[in-house]
Amino acid sequence: MNLSISEQITYTTIRIECELKTGGFGTGTGFFYNINHQGKMLPVLVTNKHVIKNASKGLLHFNLSDEADLPLNGKYHTVVYDNFESDWILHPESEIDLCILLIAPVFHKLLEIGKRVFYIGLENSFIPREEQLSELTAIEDIIMIGYPNGIWDSVNNMPIIRKGITATHPRLDYNGKKEFIIDAACFPGSSGSPVLLFNDGNFATRNSALAIGTRVMLLGILYAGPQHTAEGEIKIIDVPTQQRPVAFSRIPNNLGIVIKAEKLFDFEALLEAKLK
Repeated sequence: MNLSISEQITYTTIRIECELKTGGFGTGTGFFYNINHQGKMLPVLVTNKHVIKNASKGLLHFNLSDEADLPLNGKYHTVVYDNFESDWILHPESEIDLCILLIAPVFHKLLEIGKRVFYIGLENSFIPREEQLSELTAIEDIIMIGYPNGIWDSVNNMPIIRKGITATHPRLDYNGKKEFIIDAACFPGSSGSPVLLFNDGNFATRNSALAIGTRVMLLGILYAGPQHTAEGEIKIIDVPTQQRPVAFSRIPNNLGIVIKAEKLFDFEALLEAKLK
């Protein structure tokens, strides 16, 4: 595959569109993740629970590939799900805003009609272990891939890349939760975006030495952010999926709250039980 690391990363996400039971329409971000199941990698989509909450119908836009497994730019296929919310497997902890969707059956059905899906799945090897986190500095470069305000390249079915830094150390549990904070613009539609540590070419180590090479880690998944109201009150809210009028003015302060990627490991046992 003749794609750079940065190009490959743009194929890790998918735009999620939801028709809501209450009426209206919402968008969010999902990303491809290969989950370990009995020693094999099983493809799933990951997003936030609040992205698919109350969704009666869902639309997913899958990029297509040629027979050599190379992406066909501008070619994608839309799959419509009925009863969308019920298709997802929710994280068992109520305060962990994550869910997964099994997508191998969709890939098989599309193959039957001659359509091959192109995607890049993140794997558990991208999730930093404790010793790797301890080697990070408090300020690291991050990128966030998704569909802020529902914006996307609709012709090529490609996401938008945002850049920022870690605002709290990813090794620490912010306020005692499996979370950390990033300094990046987090807008509606970014819910479920993967937050990646990304250094292309070189990076500084903890002892200020310069390392040559590319470093990519899946640090976590965006789900919420603090916002000011017009009255100056600060609220922590889920990054919304809808653009709509509200009773008070919300002013983002360009901080995002990120669930640590290690919480994805919890789905392995859950999936094992479900598939039995």
